[in-house]
Amino acid sequence: VQLQASGGGLVQTGGSLRLSCAASGRTVSRYVSGWFRQAPGKEREFVAHVNWSGGNTFYADSVKGRFTISRDNAKNTVYLQMNSLKPEDSAVYYCAADPGVDLPDYFTASLYDYWGQGTLVTVSS
Repeated sequence: VQLQASGGGLVQTGGSLRLSCAASGRTVSRYVSGWFRQAPGKEREFVAHVNWSGGNTFYADSVKGRFTISRDNAKNTVYLQMNSLKPEDSAVYYCAADPGVDLPDYFTASLYDYWGQGTLVTVSS
């Protein structure tokens, strides 16, 4: 399974971006998805997670109320809508996927089998 992340860019504080993560390659019938980010000099951190059906979503406290994760399984694509962006949101954002319908420890990066290449988000002050 290959994951292709896109949608990053430069935006001013308070602006919005929508990231996309398209899956292709070997068919995985069902998979959960997550977004992580890594800023320079910092460890990769959990941002958001969605289960296979899209019915369960989870967020890091730092983005709760501002970011929304969603998925369109017909298009094999997961989205991250980011609103009210802050300079501290600047990072490379990675999408990840893992076979299955749920992932209890969704915030643990090492549990995801597949990763995209990352897309850079820069929020200017």
